[in-house]
Amino acid sequence: MFAVLKTGGKQYRISEGDIIRTERLNGKIGDQVTLEDVFLISSEDQVKIGRPGLEKAVVLGEIVQQIRGRKILTYKMKKRKNYRRLKGHRQPYSYIKINEIKLS
Repeated sequence: MFAVLKTGGKQYRISEGDIIRTERLNGKIGDQVTLEDVFLISSEDQVKIGRPGLEKAVVLGEIVQQIRGRKILTYKMKKRKNYRRLKGHRQPYSYIKINEIKLS
């Protein structure tokens, strides 16, 4: 059984027991998370597709880790003007373990 869901502006194909890296979700390590934007659920014998999403489908998960990604540097410069700007950015991520895929 697998599902396709959307969180943080991206879509993920998941199964029970998977660990996915998403954009940061509010919560602490060990908190339960409910993801409700489910587009597709497939089991051995049937496929359910929502247009745009399945209304009664829910994915239950648990936050395993909250981290920040590696630093990405941006640099601007104008030659012969002595203008230089350096900025850094570290994107926050959440690792979520998928516990259950429900279709009520």
